[in-house]
Amino acid sequence: MSGEKGCVKCGSKDAGTKEVAMTGSGFSKMFDVQHNKFTVVFCKSCGYSEFYNKNASASGNVIDFFFG
Repeated sequence: MSGEKGCVKCGSKDAGTKEVAMTGSGFSKMFDVQHNKFTVVFCKSCGYSEFYNKNASASGNVIDFFFG
């Protein structure tokens, strides 16, 4: 094994990121308050995606987490 890492599903090294916001539960859902922010890292080859809490992760390092 060469030690190179990629997508856990298909092995591709072509990834992208997007910022998304989601509602919580209760009143925030009822009033569509989207206070939960995440960075999504996705494989451009197969579509496998992982969500990272934007407040807990450094945005420059999320692709490193995705590829292990």
